[in-house]
Amino acid sequence: MAKYRDLPLSEELLNAVERMGFTEMTEIQEKAIPVMLEGHEIIAKAPTGTGKTCAFGIPLIEKVDLSSPRLQAIVLCPTRELATQICDELRELAFFKQGLKIISVYGGQPIDKQINALKRGAQIVVATPGRMLDHMHRRTINLSAVRYAVLDEADEMLDMGFYKDVCKILDRLPKDKQMVMFSATISREVMDIGWLYQRDTVELTVEPVQDNEPKISQYMIESVGRQKFADLVYIMQFYEYHRVMIFCNTKYSTTSLSSMLREKGFNADCLNGDMRQSERNKIMSDFREGKIDVLVATDVAARGIDVTDVDAVFNFEIPTENEYYTHRIGRTGRAKKEGTSYIFYSREELPRLRNILKYARAHVVELRFNEKGELVEA
Repeated sequence: MAKYRDLPLSEELLNAVERMGFTEMTEIQEKAIPVMLEGHEIIAKAPTGTGKTCAFGIPLIEKVDLSSPRLQAIVLCPTRELATQICDELRELAFFKQGLKIISVYGGQPIDKQINALKRGAQIVVATPGRMLDHMHRRTINLSAVRYAVLDEADEMLDMGFYKDVCKILDRLPKDKQMVMFSATISREVMDIGWLYQRDTVELTVEPVQDNEPKISQYMIESVGRQKFADLVYIMQFYEYHRVMIFCNTKYSTTSLSSMLREKGFNADCLNGDMRQSERNKIMSDFREGKIDVLVATDVAARGIDVTDVDAVFNFEIPTENEYYTHRIGRTGRAKKEGTSYIFYSREELPRLRNILKYARAHVVELRFNEKGELVEA
């Protein structure tokens, strides 16, 4: 694997990357960073968990003109959680770049706070499309000097109904901007945006081969009712997992399950879409910093948290959408570390589960409890 120091990057940026604990590039970074640095536009397809944020973040940080306080780069993404995560990672990359200001704007946070931050100036803004449009309508954001535009998780963003919003934003950007898109899949909508707004595009693909896929051991267990909670507790205690994410489908399930886990002595909390944004931000921050060991979440958090040392992911409830399974288990096995995932199912849910696993092309080992109460392969 190529190293970051093989690239023509400033010493400040190289020091920041090393401070983050990175030395070798992932495949998408090795392919995308030099192309972006040369000024080309990109459509990049890469599996989740392969380091896409650094792939576009490093060129952005390197190319921003620190002598100008004007907004020079925007990153659009589908969810507030992802916006926060990207902003945090970009700030880590800019750690030694004195004078570089990066902010995030998204729905659910008081807009007055964002307006004040924009008035103080920022060279990079990470935004959800709806809130970006809101600021454009209020004239609290000026796009006239933007030189770089990134669409991250483009497939999900456009699939969520943001196609027209994204087009309205891109229509307001200078024609000579450099635009790149990163996506887990290349949908019809992604191709249309590329055709409309990009020129001389370089297409990059990272296949989900073994070297690029997160190394995740996947297991399925038939378990229902109260036994499912007992099995969950047993597995976490037996394997002594220190950092765990558990996915449920509803707000009620997350609050109920996290409460039951706390009663069992686990340092657990929950995250769901009905919570105030300030609450969600604090819980996500506490989980990243290790102040929370077990996070019970709905799929609102599936793409929003990037923690490199999640030991295991549990699908306590079968996801409602096929692609959610991949997003969920992708929270473990990150940064070339190995991870483990479990999914609980009932006999009635087995056909649905098989459909999910076929869609994900997942190799999943079935487990069961034997007469001695030991977990063994079925």
